[in-house]
Amino acid sequence: MGILQKFMGKFRTRAEPKQVTVGLADFENLACMGYTRLSDNPEVRICVDLISDLVSNMTIYLMRNTEQGDVRIKNGLSRKLDIEPYTNMTKKDWLYNIVHTMLLEGNGNAFVLPKIRRTGGDSYIANLKPMQPFMTSIIQRIDDYSVTYGGRIYSPDDVLHFVLSPDPDYPYMGRGYRITLSDIVNNLRQASKTKADFMTDKWRPSVIISVNGMTEEFESEAGREEILKKYISETGGGTKPWVIPDELIKVDQVRPLSLADLALNDAVQLDKKTVAGIFGVPPFFVGAGDFKRDEYNNFIQTKILSIATIIQQELTAKLLIDPAYYFKLNYMSLYSYSLDTLANMGMNLYTRGIATGNEVRDLIGMSPRDGLDQLVILENYIPQGMIGEQNKLNGGETSGAQE
Repeated sequence: MGILQKFMGKFRTRAEPKQVTVGLADFENLACMGYTRLSDNPEVRICVDLISDLVSNMTIYLMRNTEQGDVRIKNGLSRKLDIEPYTNMTKKDWLYNIVHTMLLEGNGNAFVLPKIRRTGGDSYIANLKPMQPFMTSIIQRIDDYSVTYGGRIYSPDDVLHFVLSPDPDYPYMGRGYRITLSDIVNNLRQASKTKADFMTDKWRPSVIISVNGMTEEFESEAGREEILKKYISETGGGTKPWVIPDELIKVDQVRPLSLADLALNDAVQLDKKTVAGIFGVPPFFVGAGDFKRDEYNNFIQTKILSIATIIQQELTAKLLIDPAYYFKLNYMSLYSYSLDTLANMGMNLYTRGIATGNEVRDLIGMSPRDGLDQLVILENYIPQGMIGEQNKLNGGETSGAQE
């Protein structure tokens, strides 16, 4: 019986086919599997972080309309918005969170819940609390909508709702970039994965040795190792010429495909420019192209100003009662100026009586000084109110005539 079982065991071993999976591991290494979040893509993060950082750097002005033009007001309300809108955050962090949520996590929507404190007969803004996007949702109604947050329902008038790219069917809702960027983000992730595999690939040999398969050594792994040891290792590891049988072994050098052969860099550059174009960011910020001052300033004047307008209009509509007041974000401070440009501009404003000396000093980051609060004009730098008292304008004698 033991001999029969041993014989049957050998028979089953030879008869049962081996289950071999070819190429599956390599496919999983090269192919990107699963869902890719926008926040995991470097190019998307660069664009979102850049826009959020620039907008949060702007000062929030409280402005008032007057007959001579709009003037800046500095009071408790202006300080609240520009310094401490929320107890646990600075203004920069608060504004950064709003823009970042609107661009990414909120899919075109960001909400802030005002907390009002009433003292006597007056009402004050105690806090402007950012509402977490994963706890916030919009309930659509026939002609209106409401906002749910933490199990409570709020009217649109009770919250600040910042909307990016309104939906045509529901204009009070933003659309964001989630659907637009989905395919491009997957392409960039696949390109990054392919590049990493090419850089760290170990299964792609640089040398292939063809050996006569009819030799006895080739039938076993130990024999193949013996061939390598005999004809390759014993030749000095490349320091000496190889001495091998002419008919037994053939050595070929293999040159695998490179990233240039796949034109991967061109495709990545195109996808990067597409991501930057969707966000309205200059391509050089995502590594496609070189810095251009005019292109950067145009980015400030278009995309950054557009998002700043969304924020300042919502703050004005929901937080201010007097129609003569409004909020304004100072986007002019974000332009890329050289010191020479600022100095020349300030000097021209000063000599033409448009700006005082202290206003020019403030423009270039210097502290004010006494005696520079008057407007001067012409080459004599006299006070603006004394322009008509010059002798040459009143028919007086010149210095040459007096001599």
